[in-house]
Amino acid sequence: MSVSSPNGDLTLKVLIKDGTAFYSVTYKGGLVLEDSPLGLITNAGDFTNDMNFVNSTTAKVEETYHQTRIKQSEVNYNANTLNCVFSNAKQQKIAVLFQVSNNNIAFRYELPAWGDTKVCVVSEEKTGFKFPSSTTTFLSPMMRPMTGFARTAPSYESGYEADAPLSKTTSSEGYVFPGLFNLANKAWVLLSETGVSSLYTASHLSAYKNGIYTVEYPNPKQNNGFGSSGAQISLPGVTPWRTITVGETLKPIVETTIPFDVVKPLYKPSQEYKMGRGSWSWIVWQDNSMNYEDQVKYIDLAAAMKFEYILIDAWWDDRIGYDKMKELIQYAKSKNVEVFLWYNSNGTVNDAFQTPLNKMNTAIARKNEMKWLKEAGVKGLKVDFFGGDKQETIKLYEDILSDANDYGLMIIFHGATLPRGWEKMYPNFVGSEAVVASEMLIFSQDVREKEAFNATLHPFIRNAVGSMEFGGVLLNKYLNKGNTKGQLRLTTDAFQLATAVLFQNPVQMFGLTPNNLVDVPAFELEFLRNVPTTWDETVFIDGYPGKYSVLARRHGQKWYVAGVNAEKTAKELKIKLPMLAGQSVTMYNDKADKETYTSNLKVSKNGQLSITIQPNGGFVITN
Repeated sequence: MSVSSPNGDLTLKVLIKDGTAFYSVTYKGGLVLEDSPLGLITNAGDFTNDMNFVNSTTAKVEETYHQTRIKQSEVNYNANTLNCVFSNAKQQKIAVLFQVSNNNIAFRYELPAWGDTKVCVVSEEKTGFKFPSSTTTFLSPMMRPMTGFARTAPSYESGYEADAPLSKTTSSEGYVFPGLFNLANKAWVLLSETGVSSLYTASHLSAYKNGIYTVEYPNPKQNNGFGSSGAQISLPGVTPWRTITVGETLKPIVETTIPFDVVKPLYKPSQEYKMGRGSWSWIVWQDNSMNYEDQVKYIDLAAAMKFEYILIDAWWDDRIGYDKMKELIQYAKSKNVEVFLWYNSNGTVNDAFQTPLNKMNTAIARKNEMKWLKEAGVKGLKVDFFGGDKQETIKLYEDILSDANDYGLMIIFHGATLPRGWEKMYPNFVGSEAVVASEMLIFSQDVREKEAFNATLHPFIRNAVGSMEFGGVLLNKYLNKGNTKGQLRLTTDAFQLATAVLFQNPVQMFGLTPNNLVDVPAFELEFLRNVPTTWDETVFIDGYPGKYSVLARRHGQKWYVAGVNAEKTAKELKIKLPMLAGQSVTMYNDKADKETYTSNLKVSKNGQLSITIQPNGGFVITN
């Protein structure tokens, strides 16, 4: 059995071999995935051995949708489908539904009721990905459970190794989604999953074993050992979607919308939610800034920058208090600034101690708190410290989102898992961290040294499949309140401005400090006063993960082209910008001495432009 994309370039074949179901993938005739296994093991039946083909059907899917919180606002999804039905030795049936669009494959298992069996637990998944042996990888290891700060891992905050051979990908915990693969420069492949809700567990890639990666469910030790590592589902039921994005270049990887194409909204927004930018004292001024006076300074900063929000972080309940917080919220409103408040998700599963604590983990406490938040005029929450992918934890994410929507609150997750189609599934979801984010620039010299390296990876991997709440754009020379010595920032100002475009999240909490209003060039501040956080179109321009990255994003009629360079020497590029052909544009870039400047220039009529990016530097071009 086989199915191809509408343009015929991408083909998936399914076969039975020695009682096991397999699939393979080719792109423009070249092998992408060799025969890779399919199958589930449940407590009601084994669907990995003694499998027989029953029947298959084909169809087409066509959908147009509007989504303001992802990389593209208007999406047309067209795919050909193949639904394969198999039976096991007990004559129990299971189906695998494949949907193949021009550069993407999405597939899931569909489980019917088996006689009187109306529920089951899926304990293991045998879905595999067998790449040609010359493939290299860009993967981030899954963190060991109950490790790290206050035993809050895994939190998707480990780094990547670029271009590693398959044989080196042997992490005992496997690797987080998404994972990027380079097939000897003949093709690029991005693996991920989407459509994970409270009805299932999240998963990740196993270590490379016996020539293959498999889908692996959470380590039983997550969540302090509580809760099943499998999925408890009612029948008929379905698994989340496994997604495979394929391209000869990185363009389809950067521009893919497959995480959202195959999922549906789970509820309607209770109101229209406003996206935007915010100030945030904790990232640079840290815990000591959690007082009324410093928060006033950051509200004034947000107002001066025309930012829509301020994020007030941990300890606000203890050091400012609920009554004074109401006053602070009203002061912010008087400055046309709205408020996000931080919460600890924890109550039972780790040792995170920051307050407010025990407010989000139970329905009664959560709804009481959200009632107060709505009355006080809060617009959103940042909820932190989850640490795990078990179905128990996924249910907590969903409960927080659903309850928050009832009270008109937006949600950012921190110390959290990868969002898997959540922008479309949950209308008040506005971002997740799930990356080595800006806070580690404060805490780690190693992360500061790798800041540019990491930034060149995210558009091709983490940010390709979901919003990424990085909390960046740090313009202090030293990443602390004194700004005179200590944690020296190693990237240029132009690099920081570029990440405001390069990193996509519909609500961006920037790392500016009040002193930046007087110690940063006015043209940089003016850029940040006007940079949008929502995009109508995203276009890959150039780049290689771990070396450099150049993207173009459009908001309305205005284009922003941004690039960063992680290599040790200046990068001279000739880029094609057909969207700016013949136009006069403004450029922000770095001189050889790393001083950031702005200039006006004209793009040639053929859209070609030569540009130099300094090491640890960046640029932005806008029309």
